[in-house]
Amino acid sequence: MQTALTQTNGSAITTGFTRTIPGKITLGLAATLVVAGAAHVSIPLWFTPVPLTLQPLAVLGVGLALGPVAGFLTMLAYLAEGALGLPVFSPIAGPGGVAQIVGPTGGYLMAYPLVAFIAGAVTRALQSRTPRFIAAAIGCTAAVTLLFLCGAGWLMNYVHLNLQQAWLEGIVPFLPGEAIKIVAAAGLYRALSRPART
Repeated sequence: MQTALTQTNGSAITTGFTRTIPGKITLGLAATLVVAGAAHVSIPLWFTPVPLTLQPLAVLGVGLALGPVAGFLTMLAYLAEGALGLPVFSPIAGPGGVAQIVGPTGGYLMAYPLVAFIAGAVTRALQSRTPRFIAAAIGCTAAVTLLFLCGAGWLMNYVHLNLQQAWLEGIVPFLPGEAIKIVAAAGLYRALSRPART
């Protein structure tokens, strides 16, 4: 007899309900709440407007768990929630709403749908011939690379930084933490996407 959680159709974790349209919508909205909760776990840094936050880990998790398309759409929904003024963004990174999306950290926020897509797509493309942990680690690394390019690029333009300043304020302080998040996301994906035992 199979357990309630099974691996099907390329998604990390699915059940009978989550394979239906209402189930997918419910799961996606629940995922936006996870990302919103992670956004509120943040630490300000005195030398940059970008805080340390758990948000990227949650976004990687969305992409890995839901897959590229559902992950992309879920993060679009997350941005829509924020644009409507719901308190889903980091409260120390901006005022919320559209103003935060187009503020100093907007490049990171606007990259989230693509980050989730890349994490899910690259992982699924590799996992048939690569161990799941390695596939997920590569997928997450590619996704975080895009996140840094978009976030630091936007920050550089927004506050008129040169390339070195953007590197020091938008990327370097976050490299150790992102490395840990990549390992954590890949480990969770490997653990939770194992085939169900009978």
